[in-house]
Amino acid sequence: MQLQDKVVAITGASRGIGEAIARAAVAAGARVVLASRKQADLDRVAASLPADRVLAVACHTGKPDEVDAMVARAVAHFGRLDGLVNNAATNPYFGPLIDTPDAAIDKTFEVNVRGYLYGARALVRHARTRADGDRGGAIVNVASVAGIRAAPMQGIYGASKAAVISLTQTLAFELGGSNIRVNAIAPGLVETKFASAIVGNPMLRDHVISRTPLARHAQPAEIAGTAIYLLSDAASFTTGAVIVVDGGLTSS
Repeated sequence: MQLQDKVVAITGASRGIGEAIARAAVAAGARVVLASRKQADLDRVAASLPADRVLAVACHTGKPDEVDAMVARAVAHFGRLDGLVNNAATNPYFGPLIDTPDAAIDKTFEVNVRGYLYGARALVRHARTRADGDRGGAIVNVASVAGIRAAPMQGIYGASKAAVISLTQTLAFELGGSNIRVNAIAPGLVETKFASAIVGNPMLRDHVISRTPLARHAQPAEIAGTAIYLLSDAASFTTGAVIVVDGGLTSS
């Protein structure tokens, strides 16, 4: 599970799961492109990592021109791009599915689904034109257990993550001939700012934990190891997989 000499782009890398994956990737030997909407937040993370191993690029993943520009900068800076972790996500609405505002539906799918497809498309285009004889690559999509089971009060978010799982499986089928592997991680409850509506609410948090065999929620670093595996050559025969990392929540 080493990433020596690999170049990996990670979206949503300014905090939470994305930041944890970025730190783990650097520790595993990779050169890493940190992507997120706000440059200042990226610069904070980059400042704590070896300067010659990271590139921080502000990028709104829901905008295809910005995604293409991020990949172009990665290739110009490091000479290639071997892997992509689609992690940037949004969840602007918490409430009954039937009451979801149209703007929240559009925003959720713009970032959580279209953004993942834009990232995959940019990596694939680069991988297919590389002249170094190694045109493969690895894409890791961060989904959620909300895309596998019912997601009360997070219905549109759950629907977007179900779409991510479908996207993962279809891309794995279509890109296998190009030696591009596509897999997904489905985390359970993780203590991040993104999940603060649940983690910070004792009633909601305890409800989730009571259904989780390990009787706790996760820390971001506990998701990172799975991402490193899927990016590495150790997963050379793994594609189209959805690896659940949820403390056993969906096992019951």
